[in-house]
Amino acid sequence: MTDINKITRALREFRDERDWAQFHNPKDLVIALSVEANELLEVFLWKSAEEAELSRVKEELADVFAFAFLIADKYGLDVQQIINEKIVKNKLKYPVEKARGSAKKYNEL
Repeated sequence: MTDINKITRALREFRDERDWAQFHNPKDLVIALSVEANELLEVFLWKSAEEAELSRVKEELADVFAFAFLIADKYGLDVQQIINEKIVKNKLKYPVEKARGSAKKYNEL
């Protein structure tokens, strides 16, 4: 069992012990992910990256990961597989010889 599977199982157990699965439909999980991503963003509001409080970054990032993993679980997606597939796609969209050191979007390279 991978670490990702262990994390997902722990998240499911936490959810199920509280009877929260009834609230975890795909739409609401995605909304929760967005809310948590914005809470992570808020940690950096009006500060430089160095001024952001690391403990808050960790807390909010954990929430983002948790909801992302629960969304993947809801759809029966393998997190490692979908990330690897995305990396392959991005390698094609952003070839090293064009993208190195550039922040341009793939269609502007």
